[in-house]
Amino acid sequence: MTEELLHTPTACDGALVRAFGFLGKRWNGLIIGVLAGGPATFSGLRRAVGGISDSVLSDRLTELTRAGLVQRTVDDGPPVSVGYQLTEAGQSLSPVLEQLATWARTSLPEQECTGRC
Repeated sequence: MTEELLHTPTACDGALVRAFGFLGKRWNGLIIGVLAGGPATFSGLRRAVGGISDSVLSDRLTELTRAGLVQRTVDDGPPVSVGYQLTEAGQSLSPVLEQLATWARTSLPEQECTGRC
């Protein structure tokens, strides 16, 4: 028998599967990346991310808030203002995302960017 036939696949790391399932969801990583630069309003996020609809941005911010990565604050104004910022857990992702971006720049072939780069 060859070594290939004797190889037993290992189980996936459940935490890694959850992380990529969440961060791999379109826009989540970009939103976190924008907020890593500091708090932003909804319209500021929409401009920074580019190409995202209001409803999708709202959905993603709700998901990120429920996951404990983003904090939503409301200033009663006038005018009423809603801001978003990373929580401590969200901030802890910044170095990971920076390392991932560095790896992508050096290890993945460049592709034409069709959205925000």
